[in-house]
Amino acid sequence: MNRPSSFAHEHLLHRLYRIQQQCRHIPPQAMQQVAIDYQLPLSQVAAVVEFYAFFSTHPRGRFDLLFSNCTSCGYLADGENLLQILCQQLQVIPGKTRADGLVSIGEASCIGTCDHGPSMLVNGFPVIGLNAVKLAQVAQLVANEIPLPQWPAAWLEISDTVYRRDLLLSERLIPGSALQHALRSGASETLMIIQRSGLRGRGGAGFDTGKKWQLCREAAGETRYVVCNADEGEPGTFKDRLLLHEQAGAMLEGMTLCARIIGAQQGFVYLRGEYRYLLPHLQAELEHRRKLNLLGVNILGQIGFDFDIDIVIGAGAYICGEESALIESLEGKPGIPRIRPPFPVTHGYLAQPTVVNNIETFIAAAQIAMHGADWFKTSGTSTSSGSKLLSISGDCEKPGIYEYPFGVTIRQVLGDCGAADAQAVQIGGPAGTLLGATEFERTIAFDDVSTGGSVLIFGQSRDLFAIHRNFAHFFAHESCGFCAPCRIGTQLLKNSLDTIAANRGSVHALEELQQLGKIVKHQSHCGLGHTAANHVLDGLRQFPQAFSDRLQPQFTARFDLDQALADARQVAHRDDAAAHLDQKR
Repeated sequence: MNRPSSFAHEHLLHRLYRIQQQCRHIPPQAMQQVAIDYQLPLSQVAAVVEFYAFFSTHPRGRFDLLFSNCTSCGYLADGENLLQILCQQLQVIPGKTRADGLVSIGEASCIGTCDHGPSMLVNGFPVIGLNAVKLAQVAQLVANEIPLPQWPAAWLEISDTVYRRDLLLSERLIPGSALQHALRSGASETLMIIQRSGLRGRGGAGFDTGKKWQLCREAAGETRYVVCNADEGEPGTFKDRLLLHEQAGAMLEGMTLCARIIGAQQGFVYLRGEYRYLLPHLQAELEHRRKLNLLGVNILGQIGFDFDIDIVIGAGAYICGEESALIESLEGKPGIPRIRPPFPVTHGYLAQPTVVNNIETFIAAAQIAMHGADWFKTSGTSTSSGSKLLSISGDCEKPGIYEYPFGVTIRQVLGDCGAADAQAVQIGGPAGTLLGATEFERTIAFDDVSTGGSVLIFGQSRDLFAIHRNFAHFFAHESCGFCAPCRIGTQLLKNSLDTIAANRGSVHALEELQQLGKIVKHQSHCGLGHTAANHVLDGLRQFPQAFSDRLQPQFTARFDLDQALADARQVAHRDDAAAHLDQKR
């Protein structure tokens, strides 16, 4: 069989990644050649290179080290700045490549190792459990140019600790079992089972899964696509890492089940760039399923049931977790969210009807097809059926994966993971909901506290203002820049918190933060902007003292014209006070 594919060439992101690996950057001549080969405008290729964090137009080191800057797996640990420590040991300026080209050190957004403490990516592979002692060893290995495969194996082993299993994690799905049930029942009846189960998308928004599949099935189009959103980028979320390790077969079966229902022949798994090291495992799972006739032509002997799956790997862009931005990236473009409507179910990949669900949703769908709607509804609540996987990290004794029926209280979760002194919990990552102790009786449910899965716990000793500042920097960096409210607003939020941290916050700062947060929340184009100010607005409501204690009531803001013109003087190669008045330049 010639597997159906929408790619006339190797996917653009993959081609650019190969160039990045070969040259340690993507030079102009390479972009020109790619534009010719793919018959694309050079401006589009350049825009893609500029958009994704893992591509660079300047050479990176042969050892390219990227520290996670997440609040749980970040480089600020126990009062030490691990990034600065390693930079000093290797004589590297952060964000710059050392003159001899050996090493570069920078930052990355959360790399999905929050249950393992401070971590970094070394040439794309995670190295976990960092501390000052280990960094001294890292520095020696780099200085001696020891290849990464020869580093201590334990550093590169990413274990998955599961403390609680429920519906989805209690048993492994036998390959093909859900599909066999679906073939016996028929596509229409299987869709009705999914609908009766009450399954809603596990990404946080909670859209009715059966309704989404039905809308796509009924939409006009020449072909249909199934897309698995494996771009889990919310800081503090790492459940997909476990699911990709342990339940990849169930995920692929759920995608194939969806294809049977909606009539698709092609599927894609969009894998976040930080999880590229999982690619060999996923490719092996795909090949195994092809050998079992669970992918390919006439699946399980059913004439005309043809479906296969390709894996596309992102390149470091949080915004691609938004489904329309993900589709743009699949099409070889910068991951900028589309204006909606129309929605992907009618105009998705290549403008054709497309279902986009996340890993957990596809696994749940496969299990429902196997066990039935009633089995699924025995867990959870009347409005939130089934279970939810939580990635728990931060100030607790047992960080890891916990699967609970919907309706579990925050207090029970904190008790189970050993978070006895929690002052605050961030549910759903920086884009989610910040809760104080008075709200710990609230429940994880779509009609109460909805979440994609991240639970960040902050103990009494944590500086919550520093947490907010970290989140603000994250959103300012990850904004795609499409709309002004988000592009400018996230920068202003970051700058405002930086100003307060520098002891230059006036008595009006909190009111300005409140107003700015509301503008970003209500005027932005997509979900990133709608949620980027949540943590600030929640923080001002729940923990106002974290902000007010840092204000300087006697501070009077002054505008420093000389400082403001510093960049202009540098560009003009002049250093006199009237440089900005010279029209010749």
